[in-house]
Amino acid sequence: MDFLDELTWRGLIKDVTDLEGLKERIKTPMTVYCGFDPTADSLHIGHLQQILLLKRYQQQGHHPIALIGGATGMIGDPRPTTERSLQTLDEINQNIVGISAQIRSILCNTDLPVTIVNNYDWLSKIDILTFLRDFGKHFNVNYMIAKDIVSSRLATGISFTEFTYTILQAADWLHLYQNHQCEMQIGGSDQWGNLTSGSELIRKVVGNQAKVFGVTSPLITNSDGSKFGKSEGKNIWLDPQKTDSYQFYQYWINVSDNDIIDFMKRLSFKTVDEIMSLSLAMETQAHLRLPQKALAEELTELVFGKEGLISALKITEVLFSGQFDQLSLSELEVALAEASFGEVWEDTLLIDCLVLVGAAKSKREARDLITGGSVLVNGNKMADLEFIVQKENALHKSLTVIRKGKKYYFVIRHI
Repeated sequence: MDFLDELTWRGLIKDVTDLEGLKERIKTPMTVYCGFDPTADSLHIGHLQQILLLKRYQQQGHHPIALIGGATGMIGDPRPTTERSLQTLDEINQNIVGISAQIRSILCNTDLPVTIVNNYDWLSKIDILTFLRDFGKHFNVNYMIAKDIVSSRLATGISFTEFTYTILQAADWLHLYQNHQCEMQIGGSDQWGNLTSGSELIRKVVGNQAKVFGVTSPLITNSDGSKFGKSEGKNIWLDPQKTDSYQFYQYWINVSDNDIIDFMKRLSFKTVDEIMSLSLAMETQAHLRLPQKALAEELTELVFGKEGLISALKITEVLFSGQFDQLSLSELEVALAEASFGEVWEDTLLIDCLVLVGAAKSKREARDLITGGSVLVNGNKMADLEFIVQKENALHKSLTVIRKGKKYYFVIRHI
């Protein structure tokens, strides 16, 4: 199976502007680019497929360019629903710093280092008359309206600002073609209209001798209809200050069996045979969640490094074993970030602590939980109704961890 066949098997190719031409051209090194809009100061896992696609091409000997839309980010790629809120240039520049570091980290390669460019460097220099004469003249309004994302907005309305986005993105590819010999652009399936606009602009400006290739990949979706890349309504970011390595790891561990093999095909660098083996293992040993663990470990190390993976695995093991004394205070805070907290200023009866943190609705219920053997304190089962939670015995003299049943955690913070 050649490279393009493997990408097809992985579900990473949807539309190609010139498939037969690409099959021949890709046999020798070429320059490939993908664009990222700086709408936040971090990318999230929804961006991973395209970043890792650049890495796949990079591993095949092609040169990757990551274009960050410092200019187009001021306009906003049209959404299917409403207009985007405009950001200031200062906000965008701050976002670019964080995004650039993340891309450079994932695409680090001493032989073929990624080139990161900011389209503000050239688009900001185009005056309105040049824009209309040199670019706008090549775009037919009827052609632009027919594009899916624009046509979907006609009923509710679309501003001229967002309407021109596709022209700016086309100008990006023309610039990269003329200055970086960039012959290929990749993107999600929602970018097909922008990719074809770019290839058409290059053809009209440079001539038919210019051969470029646009390739889209299907967007990742969860089989149950929920949004990919979110956990309990929150984005899973690539920035450890927004999403720590343990939360990131757990997101992949909790992927459903219906989705995991599809996600592995798209996001893992494991071979076809390795993925097929994990798929077979899931069918015979589903309870072991081997594909989930494999993908979680691979992506956590890729994004957060070896230390991030070690920390995630350590926290996961401690939550299973209950040996909380093995964790540092910062690791405890991470492990129990979703737990209900309560604060005490003095040594307090366990029964009262259970009520304080919401583990029990009343002292009577708290007593029943203790006598029923359902309460663990710092990993130790507690049956003493007179047990007192003390700061002296707290983890790091700061936190006491209470577990109710098998999976409900509560934390007493000693002030």
